[in-house]
Amino acid sequence: MLFERLIEIRDPAPHSAALNMALDEVLLSRAREPMLRLYRWQAPAVSFGYFGKYADVAIAWPGRELVRRMTGGGVVPHGEDLTYSLIVPGDHAFAGRSPREIYRAVHEAVAKTLSAAGVVASLACASEEHGSGVCFESPAEFDLLAHGKKIAGAAMRRTRDGLLFQGSVQGLPALDVLGLRMPQAFCAQVIARKIAPSESSDGGSLARSKYATPGWMERV
Repeated sequence: MLFERLIEIRDPAPHSAALNMALDEVLLSRAREPMLRLYRWQAPAVSFGYFGKYADVAIAWPGRELVRRMTGGGVVPHGEDLTYSLIVPGDHAFAGRSPREIYRAVHEAVAKTLSAAGVVASLACASEEHGSGVCFESPAEFDLLAHGKKIAGAAMRRTRDGLLFQGSVQGLPALDVLGLRMPQAFCAQVIARKIAPSESSDGGSLARSKYATPGWMERV
């Protein structure tokens, strides 16, 4: 188990792409103990990494709601995936691990969830830097594979507040059921709660002032 105690943020209502990213940032800014949030998308969407080029993504994914993440990584389609965010405060020992250690540990926990559901997943080995930039077309070290195909990837960022790890599981049936089992793969003591009204309000404000603006979306 990765943590002694974990807060599960239950957020079943689908949100816009901008609001999903904003809620993660708000939760990170207030984190006092590890939290896991699983969430849904209001419409088919695409998220792309902090350093991604908006113009390239807009051309490649017409008709999709686009959003720039505060984490790195490549381009990830959303809407039929299981999307989650692991948030760890900066003073927690887990947040101080190397990015490589964090990536491996989280995906090992996700693999346990998949195994309990009868899906055999393995960690990818280090690969050469190549591919289209679409995250699920280019497996990186410690991504999750099933039948030779990438099914889970993630991106992370550390700030003064702590660690934000944003992940996606794709191409599998019954992802909602998998999501219900995921918190227990991270921690035996899981405390569930809903998004607080103040978190929702601040997330909405941040979505409008940052994540939905051209200044953020088209910064690169």
